[in-house]
Amino acid sequence: MTSTNPALSAALEKAATGEPRRYVITGGPSSGKDDLIEAIHVAGIPCMTEEPGREIYRRHRERLGRHLRKEDRRAYSLEVLDAFIAEYTAHTHGIRFYNRGIPDGYGWEGFFGLKATPQLEDATQRYRYDTVFVLDPLDTFEDPDDIVWAKDREIRRVHELIVQGYYDAGYEPVFVAPDSTAARLDFICANLRLPRPSRGA
Repeated sequence: MTSTNPALSAALEKAATGEPRRYVITGGPSSGKDDLIEAIHVAGIPCMTEEPGREIYRRHRERLGRHLRKEDRRAYSLEVLDAFIAEYTAHTHGIRFYNRGIPDGYGWEGFFGLKATPQLEDATQRYRYDTVFVLDPLDTFEDPDDIVWAKDREIRRVHELIVQGYYDAGYEPVFVAPDSTAARLDFICANLRLPRPSRGA
């Protein structure tokens, strides 16, 4: 996909043959993440298509005939981790955004009262991202599965656990305040010294 901003297209093309640069978009439920990921795609910036955990969750739920319980979490978490590692290692050149990252596992494991697996600990140290952007929560749920993961009263707790997971993994996240999707993407691109997509709109 070609960006609507020629300057951004040129910057992405120039970076495409260089070292891989990996940027995470994360946050708790009701953070506006889905809209931002879509805007990244529309802007022509390479990005994961969908958060792996959601599709894997749906498959587990179909197989078990129920929402995941605590005792189901281990197999689910390891499958999600494998998907994130595959996404990470498949990218070898240029810029790419990720719909959540490996250390998100710390937040979700903590929410369900589980300790991080050795596999998660190892992957967190082995596969490092260049910058992590944390979206501060908005007001509404984006996806029906978000209701399963966290009721309204738990949104802040999930968000805090995800953020803490990244701090524990040695990252200094960049926080993206509630705003329009376009303004958030402009902020992220400016932080990375990329041309702002809105300037080509």
